[in-house]
Amino acid sequence: MSSEEKVLKVSKIEHGTVIDHIPAGRALYVLRLLGLTGKEGVIISLAMNIPSRKLGKKDVVKVEGLELSEDQVNKLALIAPSATINIIKDYEVSTKMKISIPEVISGILKCKNPNCITRKEREPVISSFRVVKRKPLLLRCEYCGRFLTEEDVVEQLTGG
Repeated sequence: MSSEEKVLKVSKIEHGTVIDHIPAGRALYVLRLLGLTGKEGVIISLAMNIPSRKLGKKDVVKVEGLELSEDQVNKLALIAPSATINIIKDYEVSTKMKISIPEVISGILKCKNPNCITRKEREPVISSFRVVKRKPLLLRCEYCGRFLTEEDVVEQLTGG
């Protein structure tokens, strides 16, 4: 069998989003984060552990008809910081962007400290975390100083 015969081709999408360069093993988290279960009736292509020169291995998610909101992109940056987003229109890439983790993450995550002012119902304070380290991800609450690890972030954003 030639190397051409061993390649599995995934069809192009007409309009939608391709999320590429997802760290290997995180594609299912990306689907959870986006609230996609497969029951929506849209075409979803998922490839995991694909060889990558840049990452060693990577995952890719393609979703027909999906346009990511700014909030979804910000959350995606926290669980797949190496990802690139390709917006597809008429089967062609119309926009390509590399996502990045902002220096400060506000209103997306909850502090783990039950006594933090951001956890008090009567206090109108929005949670805010500063990035201490990007790899592996480490965040620090700007109010109480408690740290969130990458695992904490994935757990909060995807429930897993």
